Amino acid sequence: MEDAQQILNWYILAGVDEFCADVTQDYVHNKAAKTAPKTESLPAAPVAMRPATSLLAQSTEAAYVNARKICSQAQTLDDLKVLVENFEGCALKFSANSTVFGYGNSQAEVMIIGEAPGADEDRLGEPFVGRSGHLLDKMLTAINLQRQDCYITNVLPWRPPGNRTPTDGEVAVCLPFLQRQIELIKPKIIFLLGGSAAGAVLNISSSISQLRGRMIDYTAENGLVIPTLSSYHPAYLLRTPTQKAKVWADLLRLQRKLAET
Repeated sequence: MEDAQQILNWYILAGVDEFCADVTQDYVHNKAAKTAPKTESLPAAPVAMRPATSLLAQSTEAAYVNARKICSQAQTLDDLKVLVENFEGCALKFSANSTVFGYGNSQAEVMIIGEAPGADEDRLGEPFVGRSGHLLDKMLTAINLQRQDCYITNVLPWRPPGNRTPTDGEVAVCLPFLQRQIELIKPKIIFLLGGSAAGAVLNISSSISQLRGRMIDYTAENGLVIPTLSSYHPAYLLRTPTQKAKVWADLLRLQRKLAET
């Protein structure tokens, strides 16, 4: 049974949050069932609910409520960083090496948000320090911005195993921490990198190709309204350099918007 429990724990940490079968199967104790002769039987009674899924949903909701409560206690970014580092309501923390909190100027005019830490960020504990980070630095320099002038963070402070796409539950639990960062920094503009980051912050399902280049207002819980601009993630540009011209156009829009404010 220990092996079965370890496998189950691994699936949970990997983000599996639902079972496909309608009836649970004990594969540990019923190995002989595979070779047993087939017999006719009545159809199984309908299953009213899936306890595993229901329990996970309840756990996610409880973690989200707890995260929001914790965030209300943070009056500074340093306070919030400590609270995030001590938070244990997201399973990603237990598979990650580091808690990757935001980095940069706490009074920055530009706040840059990506999806989640990668392998380099998880190893060093700082956002955008790998190949994507180096490209981001070049992008900012092209419009006369320096890394230290901005505040850089991610929707998630922990790396998903194998850089997989975060689940909706993981995003929901971690989102209050990002929202509190925005409230504390009060940037003039938010630059969203990638469809996942844009979707999470703006609560919108449109693709990044539909969102990029558009100014869309973000309204914080305290009523603060901040314009956002979405563009392709640097990691995507490394794989698809033909899209760099579009990102350059987005960077010029960002520069013009800063000049207006």
